[in-house]
Order: sequence, then structure tokens, then C-alpha cells
Amino acid sequence: MKTYKIAVLPGDGTGTEVIREGNKVLTAAGEKFGFKMERQEFDLGGERYLRTGEVLPDSVLEELRKFQAIYLGAVGHPGVKPGILEKGLLLKLRFSLKQYINLRPVKLYPGVECPLKDKKPEDIDFVVVRENNEGLYVGEGEFQNKGTKDEVAIQISRNTRGGVERCLRYAFEYTRKRNKRKKLTLCGKTNVLTYAWDLWERVFHEVGAKDYPDITRDYAHVDATCMWMVKNPEWFDVIVTDNMFGDIITDLGAMIQGGMGIAAGGNLNPEGVSMFEPIGGSAPKYTGLGVINPLAAIGAGQMMLEYLGEDRAGHEIEESVKWVIAKKLKSLAAGKMGYSTAQVGDLVVQGLDPKNRV
Repeated sequence: MKTYKIAVLPGDGTGTEVIREGNKVLTAAGEKFGFKMERQEFDLGGERYLRTGEVLPDSVLEELRKFQAIYLGAVGHPGVKPGILEKGLLLKLRFSLKQYINLRPVKLYPGVECPLKDKKPEDIDFVVVRENNEGLYVGEGEFQNKGTKDEVAIQISRNTRGGVERCLRYAFEYTRKRNKRKKLTLCGKTNVLTYAWDLWERVFHEVGAKDYPDITRDYAHVDATCMWMVKNPEWFDVIVTDNMFGDIITDLGAMIQGGMGIAAGGNLNPEGVSMFEPIGGSAPKYTGLGVINPLAAIGAGQMMLEYLGEDRAGHEIEESVKWVIAKKLKSLAAGKMGYSTAQVGDLVVQGLDPKNRV
């Protein structure tokens, strides 16, 4: 029986509640499909910072390198100034562990209320591949004449040939493996951001023409991409973009697939330790009430299993989630599901057996 070493970061607020249900489903899937998960929980987040002043000690970071994957609940605490946990924990993990791909499926499940008029599940089924280690998020820049009327703030977007190419190659390979429309859309801003996006566009066409002639290459400005995601989401198969644009369009993607309660993502190092998480935040106002939707965390667990090669288990989790949404829940919204957080987890476990999905 295969055993996977998983680091669990429950995080803050309702993160602990949704990760509990995710682990419940993963354990049940392991029992059904013949694998085990050796988990170790780490106390990282707002409570630790307020208690100790530490966000992510280097010693803990070194420990995390020894795991096959990281399963994250949520980070965010009302008592911690914005930016401390995001930069000191999330970005430090992504950069230090070289998780250079952020993978975000955007998929509308049957029974989910979509905010887009007349759009159905067959219309919203694409994936965003976001570069995750470069661009504006490298944190480079400076102030000039700070605090004066002549103040200038400079923020640098750093893009390297190596960083751009490895992201694009991953996107091409993913599009080929996905084997749907086999179309890869580069989302950028070549008409204004003429340095970074000249590099992205050149490498996109060079790599595509040479090594991926079977993949149709497409381009759209980021503003047009946002427009088409709302008007004609069925046009997209896989979208590849940089760090900043990816951060923006993936939240738009979450909304058109039904909201943060169902959106999951992965921060991938294809050669190392990857991290999987629900897209939504820690939702502190719902903490301890047992009403938060755990399906995004369960979906992140599904993505983690597929990354580890447990495709059959991942498939059955997704089928169970579809069944729970279509047949059981009244809504995806917190407090309106018709079930508690724990009961939703139990339903997904029940649905792992196809005979129960009636």
C-alpha cells in the first residue's frame, strides 16, 4: 500500500474546519482505493504570529521540504495587519519551494447557480495556468522622496526567459494532456507592457511552433480576457498568464463557477513539493459555527491526489462532489447549504461509492 507524506497547514479561522472535512474525505478515499496518508500538522498562521511573532521560521520551511505535498486550509486573521501573512507565509512558501505554477480549474458543476445568464456546465470548463514565482510579486522596487509631494513609488515586474519558458512549457503539456480543444490562450498586454509581454509572446510562439505544433495558439489582452470570460467562457480551454494577471482572472473564474465555496487551486513545483488549497479566505465571522462550505477544500484534496497519481480516487471524489451539489445542497453559501460543514463532508464520503449516488 502506498503511503504519502503530507504536511497539513489548517491555518486560521474556518481553515481548520474545512481542512478537517478534506482530511476525512482523503482518509475514506485511501481506504477505498488502497493508499495511506501520513500527515503532520503545522501551526502556521495568524494565531502563531500573534503568540510568537513568527510567521514561517526557516527551520519549519526546511521541514516542509521533506513532504510530498502540503494541504492548506486558509490564512488570514483579523488581528494581523494585511500583508504580513500573505507575504511572510504564502509567498514565502511559493517562492522558497519553487512552486512556479498556480493551477486553477474553472468548472461549473450541474446544480450550481451561475451568475452568467444562460451559461451551463458545458460552457464553463477551462483551466488557468498562472506563473507563480516572478512578475510584480518578486517584491522589487523603491520609494523616491517618500512622504513628500514629489514622492515616486516604483514596483518592478521581473520576468526571466527561464521562468517564462518553464511556465509556458507546463501550460502546453497540460493542454496536450487535457486533450479537449487543445487550444492554449496567452493572456497578456502586449500593446502597453512592451518589455515583459514582448518576452512572453516571443517565447510562447517559439516554443509552441517548435515543440507543440498540435496545440492551437491564441492570444488575448487581459482586459479582453475578462470580457470573454463573462460573455463567452466556452471559448477557453487553457489560459496561461503571468503572476498579476493570473491573480485577477482566477478570482473572476471562481465567481463564474459558483463562488469561493467551490474553487480550489494548486501551487505546483512539478519537480518538488506542491501545495493545494481552497481559494477562499479564512472567513473569521463564520469560525466555530459549523456552517462554512468545505467543498473547495475537498476539491483541493482531489487535486492533490491527482498530482500524486491517484487519478481514480480523485475522479470519484469529484463525482461525489457533483452528486452532493446536484442532489443534496440547497446552496453553496455558508449557512445556506441545508447541512453543517461536517455533514457535507460525510455526504462526500458517502458518495465515494457510486451505488450511493442515487
